[in-house]
Amino acid sequence: MLEQIKETAQWITEHTTSRPTTAVILGTGLGRLAQEIEIIDAFPYSEIPNFPISTVEGHSGKLIFGLLGGKEVLAMQGRFHFYEGYSMKQVTFPIRVMYELGIKNLFVSNAAGGMHPDFEIGDLMLITDHINFFPEHPLNGPNFPTGPRFPDMSETYDRAFLDMARAIAAEKGIKVVEGVYVGVQGPTFETPAEYRMYRIMGGDAVGMSTVPEVIVAHHCGIRTFGISIITDLGVEGKIVEVSHEEVQRAANEVQPLMAEIFRSLINRIA
Repeated sequence: MLEQIKETAQWITEHTTSRPTTAVILGTGLGRLAQEIEIIDAFPYSEIPNFPISTVEGHSGKLIFGLLGGKEVLAMQGRFHFYEGYSMKQVTFPIRVMYELGIKNLFVSNAAGGMHPDFEIGDLMLITDHINFFPEHPLNGPNFPTGPRFPDMSETYDRAFLDMARAIAAEKGIKVVEGVYVGVQGPTFETPAEYRMYRIMGGDAVGMSTVPEVIVAHHCGIRTFGISIITDLGVEGKIVEVSHEEVQRAANEVQPLMAEIFRSLINRIA
């Protein structure tokens, strides 16, 4: 795996002159943020050696280098999921490559089901912590030399980034909520009983991504920041039948607000 990671990083380095230190992962229905990027280079995943290929609608599958907020960024337009049949090593392979490319900051986004009784569809949730409910841990196996065998997770989502995001939201009049993200395997949406269980355990939103990538980024010493767009509700009395298309539609409507937070935050930290 290490040889593949280095081979992929070398290929990318040879094909672009861009050298960003911040990366963005765009989740379900959130690919429009890529339109905000002034593109320097873009590579379909299928062209990149050793890269998996996203199979989910709403994940276009492209690695983009460009300018956002006046700063160079690397953006994944589409991610990989455990439920697609990929191993955790494959799901988190791009994060390992990012580390080799010199990425220091990672911004992640996702569509999630809100479980906090005060949440509404379209809310932007700043992720303050997560609960890992995936059946396989992304750090299983021999330890990668990028971090310790037993990494500390007491500040997985960077507090300074969270403080800056709160300030940006207040300055621009963008409503944000905050909460704990529960990462689950999927691909089924949750049953009412599962929503209740995750809520009792301390979760505010639930989704099928993000946690593996953030764990590996943290293991690599990459600072992380995350936003969930609440696209459906797992609150008793508000649960309705949901489809992937509806999730995409709900995410699409509030993308500009998330983009504004990402853009401003990148501008301030880079």
